[in-house]
Amino acid sequence: MLAERLGCSRETLRAALRVLELEGHIWRHVGQGTFVGQRPSHERIPPMVLAEMASPADIIDARLLLEPGIAAAAAEKASDGDLARLREYAERTLRATDWQMYEVADNAFHTGIARSTGNPLAIAFLGVLSAVRSRVRWQREHDLTFRRDRGKEYTEQQGRMHAAILDAMEARDPERAYRAMDAHLRAVREVMVVD
Repeated sequence: MLAERLGCSRETLRAALRVLELEGHIWRHVGQGTFVGQRPSHERIPPMVLAEMASPADIIDARLLLEPGIAAAAAEKASDGDLARLREYAERTLRATDWQMYEVADNAFHTGIARSTGNPLAIAFLGVLSAVRSRVRWQREHDLTFRRDRGKEYTEQQGRMHAAILDAMEARDPERAYRAMDAHLRAVREVMVVD
């Protein structure tokens, strides 16, 4: 056993292998083993490894690829009940007094938009992004942004953008919803502290 040969615990060995994998020195394939070198391009990266590798800029860029289209679909498919729930989530972002409250309300708003499409893949994709957003790295950057941009001003700016997305959805205007979500995420990207 490798841990015994190295004179360390299995937990220490697992932690070291995780670091080596995140740094790209090794890669693992369940059922086949651990390999030295870069992961081949055809090998799928496990979601939790992806989550730890992703920078805040990676997260925002992925959201920009997906969420405007999801907002456009929601403009066509959201029920009146969906829109009412989304309005409440948007109002909660405005009432947030700290970044944790804001993040919970903001996540509910964005995942609620995906749910209102009724598309299980869109919901799942946004769920993965939401899980990555809950990682420490994103939270640290969001906390810095919230404090730097003085929380109340930040929530008011983002709240106006949430309202613009909802207004477009309520008008059943997919193009406007797409543009509003794109503008919202680009504004978040602009103020986030990125590596």
